[in-house]
Amino acid sequence: MSLEVTGKLLVKYDTQQVSEKFKKREFVLELAEEINGNIYTNFAKMQLVQNKCDIIDRFKEGDQVRVSFNIKGNKWERDGKVNYITNLDAWRVEAASAAPGNGGGGQPAPAYNNNGGNSSQGGGNYNAAPNFNPSPETIDDLPF
Repeated sequence: MSLEVTGKLLVKYDTQQVSEKFKKREFVLELAEEINGNIYTNFAKMQLVQNKCDIIDRFKEGDQVRVSFNIKGNKWERDGKVNYITNLDAWRVEAASAAPGNGGGGQPAPAYNNNGGNSSQGGGNYNAAPNFNPSPETIDDLPF
């Protein structure tokens, strides 16, 4: 399954040689979502693997980018305990101003919360909507 997301490139990490045959490079996107007129900010750590590690080099932190990625999940057992891990494996990174892919729609991305870099609130401006209720019943986006 291939997915796409557009956001601000927040952090680029160095490439890590995990094993003799595997290397990865992680980066973080800041994603803004508008719900009921309020902007909510999320942060997604994604990874590039193998020969894709260098495709992030042409972008600077702060650039708006569109990332195509797959969701990969693994399960492993240790000492009788089952653990799961999920990775967002990016395979294409392009400037957000490039021609929109499927579902781009030409709509501008929501404005980001720039609250002076106050990251101590744990990931976004959740004070913006004191009456926010994340239940599906509060969002009416049906066309009928």
